[in-house]
Amino acid sequence: MAKPGYRVFETTVVEVRPLTPHFVRVTFGSDDLRAIGWDGPDQRIKVVLPLEGDRGEAGAVDADPYAHFPRTGDDWFGEWRALPDATRNPIRTYTIREARPASGELDIDFVAHGDSGPASRWIARAVAGDRMLLIAPDATSDAPAGGWEWHPGDARTLLVAGDETAVPAISVILGQLPPDARGAAFLEVPARADRLDLHAPAGVEVHWIERGDDGGSDASPLDGAPGYGARLVDAVTVWADRRLGGDAAAGASALPEIDDDEILWEVPEGTSDGGFYAWLAGEAGAITTLRRHLVKELGVDRRRVAFMGYWKLGRAEG
Repeated sequence: MAKPGYRVFETTVVEVRPLTPHFVRVTFGSDDLRAIGWDGPDQRIKVVLPLEGDRGEAGAVDADPYAHFPRTGDDWFGEWRALPDATRNPIRTYTIREARPASGELDIDFVAHGDSGPASRWIARAVAGDRMLLIAPDATSDAPAGGWEWHPGDARTLLVAGDETAVPAISVILGQLPPDARGAAFLEVPARADRLDLHAPAGVEVHWIERGDDGGSDASPLDGAPGYGARLVDAVTVWADRRLGGDAAAGASALPEIDDDEILWEVPEGTSDGGFYAWLAGEAGAITTLRRHLVKELGVDRRRVAFMGYWKLGRAEG
């Protein structure tokens, strides 16, 4: 039987390093990670969180926080979903910030939002030596792994935009762009202190957008207040109107338009005739609004806009 493109990796926390008030870098290590695959700059992997209360305290469900997690089989996901709530480990999706297979290490940048969810609670108490299961591409497998969406083809003008959940992916994308790349990147973060030192080609403008203290978990990104996504939408819209408005290079849509009210994820393959390419990721309401503006109002070809609703306001994440 052929090896699956994705599999479970056993790891241990090597280091927990706060980067800013809301970003924490965790380094995971193990001999198992020498086989980690990393196919694209925005490579997504799954983090299998330990069951809460697993450190040996009274009332812990199991001494092994992963005792019930299915490690093998063709339908581990189905088996996981069928588990009772009390024994089903939470799973969250993150982006590889850096992988060092030669040394068996991998970095993930977590967004810390207090006690808002299982991942945030875990990162608040994580220490070196903690176990963690990761579901990631297996470099020793011939099967396609997927899990990455950056396909700009030979686009000459690039737009990259997202909130803090997309900052790790954007950081890697910018760092891997060719020296002659042109365009702009917009990154929305909770506060000015959350700006990171990123590397980008000289021709790519990097714009940090601080949300301030108004972006509460119940805020609507488009209700007129500077909540999640509102400032990002404004900034990207201004740039796109100035840069793409009436620009034939953007290209009229060659694909039939669709009702995108319920579509949160569309990732076309890159084009081969130059022009424009956008990669948008983050809160679904803001990202679909930006996509709609580019395609419906500015006439950008749908094949030139990748948009990913990483999360949605009102739904438990983190």
